Amino acid sequence: MVPEAKLEDGGSGLVPTSTGWFVLNARDARWSDKPGQGHSLPLTGRDEYEAETFFPMLGMAIRVMSPGEVSTTYHWETEQEDFLVLDGEALLIIEGQERRLQQWDFVHCPPEAKHAFVGAGDRPCVLLCASSRQFQKDGPWGFYCFDETAAKYNAASPEDTQDGEIAYARFPTPRETRYRDGLLPD
Repeated sequence: MVPEAKLEDGGSGLVPTSTGWFVLNARDARWSDKPGQGHSLPLTGRDEYEAETFFPMLGMAIRVMSPGEVSTTYHWETEQEDFLVLDGEALLIIEGQERRLQQWDFVHCPPEAKHAFVGAGDRPCVLLCASSRQFQKDGPWGFYCFDETAAKYNAASPEDTQDGEIAYARFPTPRETRYRDGLLPD
C-alpha cells in the first residue's frame, strides 16, 4: 500500500516532507513571489532536492504573471515541456517568434524548443506548466539564451549560459510567500 505523504507548513504554505500520495489545494501551498516574474507555485518541488526526492518523473507548476511580467528567461530544455493557459492572456516567444495566447490555449515544446512567456492583456495570466524529468538529473538540463525578440520583453538572458545567476541577474531574488487572495481566479 502506498502511504499518504506528510505535508508541513514551514511558514509560507504546505509542502510534502515525505513520499507518498497527497491532496493539496493550491491556495494552501507554498508560493514564490518573483518580482518582475509574477508568482509561482512549484507544485513538484522548488529545488533539486525536492524534485528528485518527491517528484522524480514529472515537474508541474502554476505561474501567475501580470501584463508585462515574464514567466522565465528564454531557454530550452532537454525534456518535453507543455503549458496550458488557464486564465487571461500571454505572449509566447518561441524560436524567435511571437504568438498571442488566450485562455485554454495549449503549448507543446519538444526538447530544445526555445521559449518564454510574457503576461498580456488587461489582467493576470494563469499558466499551468508541466515537464518530464526523465533525463534532467543527468544533465545538461538545457540552456538560457539571448534572443532579440525575447529581449524586447525583458525575457532574454544577457548571454547564452547554463548559469541561472547570469540569466536571472536582472531580477530581485524570489521569496517564499503564502498565497495572496485574488491571485487565482475563482
